[in-house]
Amino acid sequence: MTNPAYGHELRGSREQIAASLAGASATPFWLDAPAPEPTAALRGALTTDLLVVGGGFCGLWTALLAKERDPDRDVVLIEANRIAWAASGRNGGFLEASLTHGDENGERHFSSELEAIKRLAHDNFEEFKRTLSRYDIDAEFEQEGVLSVATEPHQVQELLRSGDHVLVGEELAAVTTSPVARAGVFTEDDVALVNPAKLAWGLREACLSLGVAIFEKTPATRLVNAGATVVVTTPSGQITARRAALATNGFPFLLKRNALRTVPIYDYVLVTEPLTDEQLEQIGWQGRYGMTDLSRQFHYYRKTADNRILWGGYDAVYHRGRRIRPAYDQRPETFERLADHFFTAHPSLRGIRFTHAWGGMIDMSTKFVSYQGLALGGKVAYSSGYTGLGVGATRFGASVMLDLLAGRDTERTRLSFATAKPFPIPPEPIAYPAIQLMRRAIAESDQNGGRDGMLIRAMELLGIGFDS
Repeated sequence: MTNPAYGHELRGSREQIAASLAGASATPFWLDAPAPEPTAALRGALTTDLLVVGGGFCGLWTALLAKERDPDRDVVLIEANRIAWAASGRNGGFLEASLTHGDENGERHFSSELEAIKRLAHDNFEEFKRTLSRYDIDAEFEQEGVLSVATEPHQVQELLRSGDHVLVGEELAAVTTSPVARAGVFTEDDVALVNPAKLAWGLREACLSLGVAIFEKTPATRLVNAGATVVVTTPSGQITARRAALATNGFPFLLKRNALRTVPIYDYVLVTEPLTDEQLEQIGWQGRYGMTDLSRQFHYYRKTADNRILWGGYDAVYHRGRRIRPAYDQRPETFERLADHFFTAHPSLRGIRFTHAWGGMIDMSTKFVSYQGLALGGKVAYSSGYTGLGVGATRFGASVMLDLLAGRDTERTRLSFATAKPFPIPPEPIAYPAIQLMRRAIAESDQNGGRDGMLIRAMELLGIGFDS
């Protein structure tokens, strides 16, 4: 059996890897740009029809769609830090129509609903694009496709059985000359690339233009049921709302009932210095499409507007106790591993520098897809568990929350896919060793020709997904 293309042990020169990372900024590349002036923090008390907690993609979409549905509705959004500072400004900017991490995961867990899910996902994607146009949001939107690359022999066989047009030989060399690429499939429909920070900032401006009141640096510290309303407390104020939508990603839930439904998982990213046309020609990457590989521990990579390469993924790190700390945004061990993998995939680029290296938290559920629901007598809706699909799927989740809060019976709310709760992830001291055990099982699957061990097969029988 051949060695896998990528591994946890470094294969390249440690000195070269260290030199490539020297001086890299800890600021996410997308956020290392002029940002809008922050809105003021909330001080005092106010009353509103709808309170949205969380200023990432999900919260912004919820506020925007609420005002589009009812322009007279009073909508307030609060954000604990700055708009786009967390996952919405730290991701790779891959916009997918998919709500299920691919047909295989959807077929396994939601087979009876898959056709409806795919249709609604396509509609959501098209509405997403129309929103960018309607509000003139410059999110650096590019719909040039994504190349999925097989780096292992068993992945080639899986592609050949898929029925898709598989690129090999000269066709593959026309889109990538990476020595680890054995075959590939090019997807053009319902995928795109965006600048995620610009997208979030654009949605923020659209919300403000419709009259949404946005308060940054305003964390919600408590949620109380107050009969016909709910009351949310902040450090310097209080909000009484007829309805509330919670869009807090993997941060601690204001609703304790959901505390075990997700865990915060850290993902890490590198960005290179700008590459020349000659360098891009050497690696066979002259188009504007994005790329990903097909392992469970997968990489995602794409070009920025100024022809840097963003390279992320592979490691997915859980910190004991579900802890979320700024210090976790930096992980030299993972940065070294990502740099080593980058030079394995693109050996002709050895010697270039990485200008940015950062991490961020995403919310992972055992469904591997988001879930929505109601609480406190239908006055509070929540959405969580996007597990890497948040750029596009958050718009769908926002729509489901608003449907639920309005008591509307829609095709979205009738899907068990959208509202079924994920299998809970146990508390400590069980969670940490259990997650590490699963990480090892996933790594062994990638190293053993894609053959899943008993643990992964057992978890999938319980509805716990582990697709890439």
